[in-house]
Amino acid sequence: MKMKKILKQIAKENGITVEEVREEMQKAITEAWKNPPADGGVTVAYQRKVPCKGEIPTPEELIRYAAAEIRRQAG
Repeated sequence: MKMKKILKQIAKENGITVEEVREEMQKAITEAWKNPPADGGVTVAYQRKVPCKGEIPTPEELIRYAAAEIRRQAG
């Protein structure tokens, strides 16, 4: 399913705009990247595996990575 379609579906189900969905997702990702749990660096190590153009991935970058990992592990 295309990212645009996924975001539209989430927006529709929650009665908000696609932009609001994307903004909320980005806020959650940013919070997770800036405040990882104190787990000895395990979370940070996983975060570093996510390919992204900037310091923090966009929702699209994170979802693409997560989907590829799920497919790889199910392989």
